[in-house]
Amino acid sequence: MKYAVRYLKNTFYPLDVADNIQLEDGQMVIVRTEKGEEALKVFIVNSQIKEIWEKAKQKPEALPLLKVMTQRDLQTLDEIKNEEVKAYFKCQELVKQHRLQMNLVQCRITFDRRKITFYYTAPERVDFRALLKDLTQTFPRVRIDLRHIGVRDETSILDGVGICGQPFCCGGFLRKFATINIKLAKDQGMPIAPGKISGTCGRLLCCLTYEYSNYIEAAKGMPPIGSSVMTTDGLGKVCYLQFMSGKVAVKMEDGKTKEFNKEDIEMVDAEVNVEIDANPTAINNYSDDDQNIDIKQLEDDRNSSTGNI
Repeated sequence: MKYAVRYLKNTFYPLDVADNIQLEDGQMVIVRTEKGEEALKVFIVNSQIKEIWEKAKQKPEALPLLKVMTQRDLQTLDEIKNEEVKAYFKCQELVKQHRLQMNLVQCRITFDRRKITFYYTAPERVDFRALLKDLTQTFPRVRIDLRHIGVRDETSILDGVGICGQPFCCGGFLRKFATINIKLAKDQGMPIAPGKISGTCGRLLCCLTYEYSNYIEAAKGMPPIGSSVMTTDGLGKVCYLQFMSGKVAVKMEDGKTKEFNKEDIEMVDAEVNVEIDANPTAINNYSDDDQNIDIKQLEDDRNSSTGNI
């Protein structure tokens, strides 16, 4: 296995190529997929990845190479891209005519022009039988597929840049979405503000799961916020925690806040006359939009992801 193509939700598929054919990295080829003939980009597989791939128990089935794209094929691909735009707006027009509660996301046409797929999101099940009838008349002799996807799937299709300045994880390397809830953000001391912990999809950031296990491990031996502790400088109350550095911030009886290593403090059963903020890790400069959003709406539900791409 020397070549691969990226296809279907960030998954690389081996490319079945005859021994007498040499391809270049980044070259465009036409392959046969479950949807029909499609134009995909070739990637050369290095020896280390090849060895791992061959030993894998579960791996995608190789896709057959039909032909290397010529200049004329590349022009045809450009024409198809223009047709996809026109088909998208035509379908969107029909959706409005039928007053359907669905948001059209993208249109894709196979290279052989035998199938058109319309991806859409919707809060509830949509009866699109009348829409499908109109689409069949608008695009004759073409198989039409109306495919419902989740809002996370929508973001992965459209691509973009996250608040971290990096390309969306869902559009780059993520294959499956992990279940994410608000507890992940709270346990990591994140500011519970929608604008800080949610992505473009309107759901909690996928990256909240990446270091969660590290935070849970680091939290062992940490005193709860608000607990009374004895430090090398006297009594105080824990006001916030720095999990990764192992630091505990303690508000002393004189009102000053100092940081100590968790090994250098001890919880005590004593009343300390110190007031601390109820949520010291939160950022208070929220926008009005943040304050009007129910945090529960950011958690995964059945419309978050369908895996139906």
